[in-house]
Amino acid sequence: MFAAENGLKGDPRLQAISQAIRVVPHFPKQGIMFQDITTLMLDHKAFKDTVDIFVDRYRDMHISVVAGIEARGFLFGPSIALSIGAKFVPLRKPHKLPGEVISEKYVLEYGTDCLELHVGAVEPGERAIVIDDLVATGGTLSAAIKLLERVGAEVVECACVIGVPDVKGQCRPIGKPLYVLVKPREVDECF
Repeated sequence: MFAAENGLKGDPRLQAISQAIRVVPHFPKQGIMFQDITTLMLDHKAFKDTVDIFVDRYRDMHISVVAGIEARGFLFGPSIALSIGAKFVPLRKPHKLPGEVISEKYVLEYGTDCLELHVGAVEPGERAIVIDDLVATGGTLSAAIKLLERVGAEVVECACVIGVPDVKGQCRPIGKPLYVLVKPREVDECF
């Protein structure tokens, strides 16, 4: 669900967050409208509002794990985790974590990829959220959820700053709730 449909309709913070995200046409390839969150992080107030909205949502949900997907989930996840009293667990691309890991492959529109989790980073029964910057098809989020569930975590929800409207409400393959702050902008909305 989009934040505006869940109690934040008309909240000026959402408009400011959306406006702070730069759209780069045809990057990394023709036809892609890249949603560049680096400009969001340059805007102290919009960046803080982004984190604050997630913190307000998860503060009283008894979350013990905030799992961030590499790499942009790492930008929001640690701040959220610290603010709600949870630990941050990185979900990384292959061969980036030292020590024993478990892996989950997933399909992309142009091939496959994989996420890894340190063995022992998450204990059975822990309540987790998964954070990333953007959801389009839900494939990466689905892999993250599968990893966490394999070690016995209860995945409460997925959270993304930007979400393509077609996937709002559910991570389709596995049916977990999805909370999204803003829709992607088009280049003609930029100034």
